[in-house]
Amino acid sequence: MRLGVMFDRGLPPERLVPFAQTLDSGLDSRIDDLWVVEDLGWTGGLTSAAAALASTSRVRVGLGIAPAPLRNPMLLAMEFANLARLFPGRFVGGVGHGVQDWMRQVGAAAPSPLALLEETITAVRGLLRGESVTVHGRSVHLDEVRLVHPPAVVPPIVAGVKSPRSLALSGRVAQGTILPEGIGPDSIGATLERISAQDEHELIVFTHLCVGDSSALDATRQEVAAFLGVDPSEVFNAEGTPEQAADAVKALWAAGASTVVLRPFGDDPLSHVERLLSAL
Repeated sequence: MRLGVMFDRGLPPERLVPFAQTLDSGLDSRIDDLWVVEDLGWTGGLTSAAAALASTSRVRVGLGIAPAPLRNPMLLAMEFANLARLFPGRFVGGVGHGVQDWMRQVGAAAPSPLALLEETITAVRGLLRGESVTVHGRSVHLDEVRLVHPPAVVPPIVAGVKSPRSLALSGRVAQGTILPEGIGPDSIGATLERISAQDEHELIVFTHLCVGDSSALDATRQEVAAFLGVDPSEVFNAEGTPEQAADAVKALWAAGASTVVLRPFGDDPLSHVERLLSAL
């Protein structure tokens, strides 16, 4: 059972390095992961991951997630391999469909997001293993390409997905699945059944964290509900008193989450993490 913290996309990028260093050597070193994001218009996920890895020595750094329509799988494998060689055992690469409205805005919408994601993850994993890869699929076309410097420690590739068909895809081709914020323990059992992975598969669950007055989360709850297609009352967060937030994290672990990644709210995010850890 791992515990991670997300560097929120809304924070100024120059705060990433001190944020990462605090997670790495402060907070009684009880945080296992730091996760960075790549959403349209905010910051580049791979450069953020590289900065976080270079400024830390202990925490695992996850990219959650690279949109497959924006990343040629050969380039993605080159970048992942470089991070894995420079920081062996400390990087995990997340790949997803990308938000389709955003992909259309930049002219990158895929005719079949499912095919693109499956072909991308399959190709990237093969390349990271040092294989010569040829793919002539619906969306990905590679002809006998390989990495010159494949990593000795191959980083896990995980899929950031939420629909039933995409969850099944993740179980087939990825080494883990990232679930978005708002999904609670009551849904995890059915999610694991849809993933139906045969080998060890890491279930990574993102959740908003707000310790104290959580009324500030109301607008966020509405946004998450719209994204998930549920009623706002069904959105799950780690919120309330430190004890209530800690119970929420424990409930996600107990339901089957391998890793819980906290997305702390507000301009002083680590204060929420500190108060949670005091009760966890």
